[in-house]
Amino acid sequence: MSNWIDIAALDDIPKRGARLVKTVHGCIAVFRTGTDEVFALDNACPHKNGPLAEGIVHSNSVTCPLHNWVISLETGSVQGPDEGQVATYPARVEGGRIFLDAAMLDQRAVA
Repeated sequence: MSNWIDIAALDDIPKRGARLVKTVHGCIAVFRTGTDEVFALDNACPHKNGPLAEGIVHSNSVTCPLHNWVISLETGSVQGPDEGQVATYPARVEGGRIFLDAAMLDQRAVA
């Protein structure tokens, strides 16, 4: 069962930018692409735990600010010759507001 929580206005995140959202279950990086798609991932790069919310958003990917690992915002998979995975969470935009699925965040806390 989904339980969507309102976290921010879409305009609170610049195009091709990100914001860090602190939840009771940890920090989630929320990204906005140039086409206003929104994605939510764990904030830690699988390489050296780089803060992905401080990375560079390009197309539907983010580049980690520490060592330039590229991660798909859609799947959380590391791209190119590197390997790794970042957890993703359902996010949606409705009426200019961004919502995260609280049920998925709860599952994160249990894991």
